[in-house]
Amino acid sequence: MHPAWRRRAVELLRLVGLGSIQVGQGAALLYRIDQHSGGFADDVAATGGDAPRRPVVVDTTSLLLTTKRGTRSLPVGSGAVLLSWPRTVRHERFAHEKVLCAHLLDQHIAQILSMYRINCVLDVGANKGQYGRRLRAGGYRGQIISFEPVARDFAVLERRASADPDWQAYRLALGKESGTITMNVVPGTLSSALAPTTLGSHRYEQLQTAVTETVEIRRLDELIDPLTRHIENPRSFLKMDTQGFDLEVFAGLGDRVHSLIGVQSEVALMRIYEGMPRMAQAIETYEAAGFEISALYPVSRESRTGRVLEYDCVLVRATAR
Repeated sequence: MHPAWRRRAVELLRLVGLGSIQVGQGAALLYRIDQHSGGFADDVAATGGDAPRRPVVVDTTSLLLTTKRGTRSLPVGSGAVLLSWPRTVRHERFAHEKVLCAHLLDQHIAQILSMYRINCVLDVGANKGQYGRRLRAGGYRGQIISFEPVARDFAVLERRASADPDWQAYRLALGKESGTITMNVVPGTLSSALAPTTLGSHRYEQLQTAVTETVEIRRLDELIDPLTRHIENPRSFLKMDTQGFDLEVFAGLGDRVHSLIGVQSEVALMRIYEGMPRMAQAIETYEAAGFEISALYPVSRESRTGRVLEYDCVLVRATAR
């Protein structure tokens, strides 16, 4: 859609007293604009008005007003409605929560990076660069250093990073020992150095057909100084998404852990990989290194029972403020 038409669509929404925030492909948050404050809080707080009784449907890929049937809606606090389309939620009982939590996590990370004046994000387990792109969409303009060991995913990551002079990409796994390691490679974002559990294989069928790939693995404390040498007064945030290997990555920091300002890690309540630490062990390790929890957002649930499998955990070194 032409930018001028997109701007016009947003203007039309505001003429009827509504604002919109895209929170995922095929989902949008509509809110009644508070005429007293002039806007909607960054943390999706209440706006003080009532949710629209017949909310306008927004096609988030084009911001065209539509009247599609089958749209699902969910009130979100006072004065806001989350809208999504069947094609994006057809297999997920908790789809509204999943979409909204992913959006809130991105917003929270953006606020933390700004609040703590982060100028370097270490993106471990970068896959195809999704996290880096979300950082840029959220307004972060500092350095991104991404690590991804799987060859086909790294090829996409490298292409995306090459268009950004402040984004470096390296085909490496990270852990507590340098050398080589065997990755169990599957389509999507579930490739891991760990074998799946019975639970993991049943929940994610692709884990049953993994192929192996030998990759280089390095300790992070060997890399931080060379890779951040060009950054004046580096203030680093470590994001880990390594499918059960986060504590191994963290152990590879050694004493350099004290140079970090914040950490993001997936912490598990249910093991989908053999030997992956559970949430209590992971948080105890991070807290022992001086970090405190800033946020927890569910990543995935067992739809049948409602149990959470994993949380995205964001931690900060509060003294760094």
